[in-house]
Amino acid sequence: MSSGSYQPMSVRLVEIPKSGGGTRHLGAPSVIDRIAQMSAVLVLQPKLDPIFHEDSYGYRPHRSAHQALERARKRCWQLDWVLDLEVSKFFDTIDHDLLMKAVKRHTSERWILLYIERWLKVPYEDKSGIRIVRTQGVPQGSVIGPILANLYMHYAFDAWMKRNYSYIVFERYAYDVICHCRSKDEAERLRASIVQRLAECNLTLNESKTKLVYCKDDLRRGAWVNEQFDFLGFTFRARRSKN
Repeated sequence: MSSGSYQPMSVRLVEIPKSGGGTRHLGAPSVIDRIAQMSAVLVLQPKLDPIFHEDSYGYRPHRSAHQALERARKRCWQLDWVLDLEVSKFFDTIDHDLLMKAVKRHTSERWILLYIERWLKVPYEDKSGIRIVRTQGVPQGSVIGPILANLYMHYAFDAWMKRNYSYIVFERYAYDVICHCRSKDEAERLRASIVQRLAECNLTLNESKTKLVYCKDDLRRGAWVNEQFDFLGFTFRARRSKN
């Protein structure tokens, strides 16, 4: 790999059924490509993980969905409003130029930069053998994809939130985010700002899965059209307060 002669193979495109209907496209690299990508991950992970936000839980060592759920549960007791958001087609729409700019901030290893660019551009190959040219996105089924996706969202969202909204806490798992707000107005203003920020990074919200939620319980007796939300397979809904 250090010689630069390694050339990745086309990525096999696999359709996976979604629980809510439709399909998700996963890119399945060859065994050789998976091994090569893991070698890059082993170099990048010790450099990147320490700079990632403490409330980024996806695809990280010693972090889990259960930790994100527990943190969200406790914060829902403390703050009245949630902005539940999802980035639309996240893995498929990651901007290659912005991603490489982020990667170069953390490594100058020429072989890593060379091969990440090749992995990003290698075409998909569908079941009929037709090759599909790729100009954006990261294969969701790749070994290198998760850490690159986390790096992209670190700059697109996490670091931006820390700079501009350090007083608003959140949990992020890949492209699913829960933001905890003190009021409906604060949540609405945050949503508008996030839409603008994502547009700067060539991302958009999945409008059908983005909503403002009132964290109702027996002490918070207001009403709102949304009083429950789903996060990482669990439903958060009205509950009795603790004494």
